[in-house]
Amino acid sequence: MDPVTAPAPSLQVSGLAYAYPDGHQALFGVDLTVARGERVALLGPNGAGKTTLVLHLNGILAGGEGTVSVAGLPVGKAHLAEVRRRVGIVFQDPDDQLFMPTVREDVAFGPAAAGLRGAELEARVAGALEQVGMAGYADRPPHHLSFGQRRRVAVATVLAMEPEILVLDEPSSNLDPASRRELADILRSLDVTVLMVTHDLPYALELCPRSVVLSGGVIAADGRTQDLLCDEELMSAHRLELPFGFDPRSVTVPSL
Repeated sequence: MDPVTAPAPSLQVSGLAYAYPDGHQALFGVDLTVARGERVALLGPNGAGKTTLVLHLNGILAGGEGTVSVAGLPVGKAHLAEVRRRVGIVFQDPDDQLFMPTVREDVAFGPAAAGLRGAELEARVAGALEQVGMAGYADRPPHHLSFGQRRRVAVATVLAMEPEILVLDEPSSNLDPASRRELADILRSLDVTVLMVTHDLPYALELCPRSVVLSGGVIAADGRTQDLLCDEELMSAHRLELPFGFDPRSVTVPSL
């Protein structure tokens, strides 16, 4: 493809450094590019800066050094509403995301706030619920659903905004094996860029051909997930541990 007409990457982070008001330096010049449609796992120990990085993607945090762009759009005050539509964050606890009386109203909330009405709004809601296998639950109260079902509805609330990037915070946490597999199938089926923050290394290997290790506020490694998980020295240095008996070399994974 002609580079002049090539689409901008979903995410471009250049030289991002950030210190909190108390003086704690959380990021030290992070560079990260994620192409449209990539699924990338963001790995690292607690306190590595993962949350700080994610909060820069939609402008919740700002004021540091460096730049962040989403689909070529600089993250800043001038484009904040559009950036926040394009960067959909699914929280670790779906109850932080679901607050309306019914599933339909939760999924409709974002698009309605953006001005969508009538048949177009209904179609957007129905499509998002269909994508996550929850089309038959539109009239149910979210608190009557299982945890795994609530997580899928939380994903639908973000998909209803037609985002450029789906950011998932520990998507497999507290899921039973069946719900874990169902969510993985859904995430593989989506035509959207995925950035998955997780400590669940087998889940990262299953879903994300590429991983980035963030440690001490810098990117310590960036490459094929399987290669990184097989690097025992890298894993040990950044407090990343595989489950007992799990061998990443034994898993057949998609190429980058």
